[in-house]
Amino acid sequence: MPVNRLIHEKSPYLLQHAHNPVDWRPWGEEAFRAARERDVPIFLSVGYSTCHWCHVMERESFESPAVADLLNRFFVPIKLDREERPDVDRVYMLFVQATTGSGGWPMSVWLTPDLKPFYGGTYFPPDARYGRPGFLQLLEQIAARWNSQRDTLVASAGHILDELNNYASVGGSASALNPDALAACYSALRNSFDSTHGGFGGAPKFPRPVVLNFLFRHYHRSGDADARDMALLTLREMAKGGMHDQLGGGFHRYSVDDSWFVPHFEKMLYDQAQLAVSYLEAFQISGESLYAEVARDIFEYVLGDLRHPDGGFYSAEDADSVIDPSHPHEKGEGAFYIWTRGELDTLLGTARAAAFARHFGCRDNGNVESDPHAEFTGRNILYQAEPSSDAAEFAECRRILLDARSRRPRPHLDDKVLTSWNALMISAFARGAQVFTAFDPAAAVRYRDAATAAWRFLIENLYDAVDRKLYRRWRDGERAIDAFLDDYAALVQAAVDLYEMSFDASYLGLARALADAMLERFEDPAGGLYSAAESADLVLRLKEDYDGAEPAGNSVAAGALLRLAAYTGHEPYRAAALRILNAFAARLNQQPLTLPQMLCAWMFELSAPRQVVLAGVAPAPFLAALRSRFLPATLVFVNPSDGPLSAMRPIAGRTAAYVCENYACQLPVTTVEEFTPLLAGR
Repeated sequence: MPVNRLIHEKSPYLLQHAHNPVDWRPWGEEAFRAARERDVPIFLSVGYSTCHWCHVMERESFESPAVADLLNRFFVPIKLDREERPDVDRVYMLFVQATTGSGGWPMSVWLTPDLKPFYGGTYFPPDARYGRPGFLQLLEQIAARWNSQRDTLVASAGHILDELNNYASVGGSASALNPDALAACYSALRNSFDSTHGGFGGAPKFPRPVVLNFLFRHYHRSGDADARDMALLTLREMAKGGMHDQLGGGFHRYSVDDSWFVPHFEKMLYDQAQLAVSYLEAFQISGESLYAEVARDIFEYVLGDLRHPDGGFYSAEDADSVIDPSHPHEKGEGAFYIWTRGELDTLLGTARAAAFARHFGCRDNGNVESDPHAEFTGRNILYQAEPSSDAAEFAECRRILLDARSRRPRPHLDDKVLTSWNALMISAFARGAQVFTAFDPAAAVRYRDAATAAWRFLIENLYDAVDRKLYRRWRDGERAIDAFLDDYAALVQAAVDLYEMSFDASYLGLARALADAMLERFEDPAGGLYSAAESADLVLRLKEDYDGAEPAGNSVAAGALLRLAAYTGHEPYRAAALRILNAFAARLNQQPLTLPQMLCAWMFELSAPRQVVLAGVAPAPFLAALRSRFLPATLVFVNPSDGPLSAMRPIAGRTAAYVCENYACQLPVTTVEEFTPLLAGR
């Protein structure tokens, strides 16, 4: 079978295209030089290995000899994995969104040989349909325009790039942060809230955990119960829906409808990490065991299906999988997860299957009435249609079906290890280890061990301690690609979370080294942090200003630096965080809903710091009381050895708890009963 240059790459996405007849090249100088020497445009195709519509476009177009002929003759075709190079992806996605009004993957962009974009879009069918131009015709038209109107195209590309640079500029603003931004963000969420199904806006619905982070902290700061209840309802309804894998755990990427029922079936590590934290916080706030069990469900899925044997975490599982093992090349979205009514009867027995079907909304002819994909015909997506009356019975049913499902062809696993996504997952496990301590110590130990093993994996495989340098990706024994802002910021955050889990000061030492390197590599003297270091292959150097499916690097950095400053007493970290907040002040004042995670950092800064010091050899009961509560503005120290809190001592040989604000402490207490009332409020 013929191969192209992608066969030498490590990216699972690029390797998926290594046998296309298209003469793909990886992003890099060799491809750019070829475009300059041939004096032809670049066709840049951007996606990721678990993307459903990326697979569709490959089958329809990139496996077509006719399409390959046009691409190879008139263009230099380049494939890019957006998860490996988010900096490049963001530049051209900004262009596509600005020129078409929407974005997504696969992303298709035509560039001049000096990398300036002049035409773009997302998925193109091979022939005109869905209101989209046909890819074959589009290639012919762009090639003709390049030959007849090149000067116009090149001039237009330069003008568009200047406009994008002006639009994306952040920093140097005279604006000051206005406290009204918090209320404005909350008001915007309240106005778009779906009071029936939870979530915000209509279909399709994405989880966007950064919004839940904001709502929980806004509730904690303001006492507004509506903010809490919006987040709790959203999480409760998501857990009931088909977007939640009712058998194997974890969450799919998003729901195509407004009730979390029909999912887009890929599973991403960053979703699992952020949603696990949201469910843990919901449990701390509400005390309802449902939320803790969903968090457990996420953790167990990640440990079972996304964990490298040495401790790191893989990136994602695909939406598509083989429908019928006898036809291994025919794949369908969600095939691994859906069931016919007959399969339930065969596996569970008629009576038990009937009860299971009622609870999980299964019908004889399938439960997807508006069938978006032919593979759903006659099949059922499991969702919680009715309350369970016999949890033990359904647990056995789940076990039987999960065992049967495990014998189906699994979806493709993207087994690259990404620093920022792993760091988010480390933070989640560190938080889980704390929250589960009081009611499931065995699970807490599992989650603690998972967090520390993943941290060790990243430090050993993706960090150069001599140069204080991180790498973005590890796969198959190779680390590569200089890390980006979100990698550094998320790893600083993870180090602080690990410190709060263990009180091992070495984590703060590494957090400081990473924070120093982050500021050195990415800070703009005019304000804010760039998403990537300066590079010849970037036509724009952006500062990410949107908390979307993943939080923006600037938002994570601001929050992590403030917490690191609070724990270490190193004021320059706080000053750096305030520079970030001030750089984005105009954006926060005018469009606060774009940066809810950054507003979380600001709420931390606005809160008078509260310290809890536990002095003595038996702090566990006090820690259990602390960790069962949602206390986002409280810092915990156990037997501090230096600084103003180190003078705190046990009392009469008993562990003493000191609760302080701005380092002014109340009288110490030695029992949990005395301690708990002191935790009221923040």
